[in-house]
Amino acid sequence: MSFGRLERSKASQPMSEINITPLVDVMLVLLVIFILTAPLLASSIKLDLPKTEAAKPGTTPAFVTLVIDQAGQVFLNDQPITPEALRASLAQTAAFAPDTEVQLRADKAVPYGQVVEAMGAAQQAGLNRIGFVAETSAASPSIKP
Repeated sequence: MSFGRLERSKASQPMSEINITPLVDVMLVLLVIFILTAPLLASSIKLDLPKTEAAKPGTTPAFVTLVIDQAGQVFLNDQPITPEALRASLAQTAAFAPDTEVQLRADKAVPYGQVVEAMGAAQQAGLNRIGFVAETSAASPSIKP
């Protein structure tokens, strides 16, 4: 007597497709972990800073304009000024804000000595940041010897 089945079923075939569901699950968990830890990495020291009105964001540096026209007249912030009043006004500005920039605009016909005197007045007052303002030209002329 033999014991056996009359019907034989085929064995299950191996899967030929990759199951990516576990991979997607792991990637989503890692993404959530990185989203939660990224803000913690930016600032590792937690502080509760005091509040004050003096702690406002810095403003752009202040500047004064010093203009010397073709006739040699000196203007401070578009107001005509004498050399003595210029020194006093620049000293007062330097006492109030020593990092104030002096934007120097001089006509090209002004003698170099007068420009240097204006620069010297600003430096004696304590204003050491001097910017020279010029216009841009469409075509750069060659330098003449």
